Amino acid sequence: MSLTEDERRTIVRLELEESSDTYEEIEILRQAKKFNGAATRVYYAVFHVVNALFIHDGLRAVTHKGSHLQFSQYYVKTGKLPIEFGRFYNNLQTLREKSEYNCFYNVTEQDIIDSSAIAKQLIEAIEKLIAN
Repeated sequence: MSLTEDERRTIVRLELEESSDTYEEIEILRQAKKFNGAATRVYYAVFHVVNALFIHDGLRAVTHKGSHLQFSQYYVKTGKLPIEFGRFYNNLQTLREKSEYNCFYNVTEQDIIDSSAIAKQLIEAIEKLIAN
């Protein structure tokens, strides 16, 4: 499917807004001590900003795994973004899966504080790439 430039800009804007809205939910869930839910929101805040970047650059990932692979291939391995962000995105996927599917695993408040801070840095770095 081919997008017009206007459609591409609109979808990028909507993905960025979704990332921002989702990021705001992290603190609400942290304050409510719903750390597993907050972990999911950290992941999706990053997932949406990565989608915005893909759409901006004419890429498309169909699956979460595909998103991680393309992120690494097109942005980390090329040096557009630091390798730490690639590792972080992969680790977030693991954290999200543990928090959603493993009833014996509990995310801590410190996990949320740490991951949301790095997520914010990654989101800002991607927003800069999109702006340029």
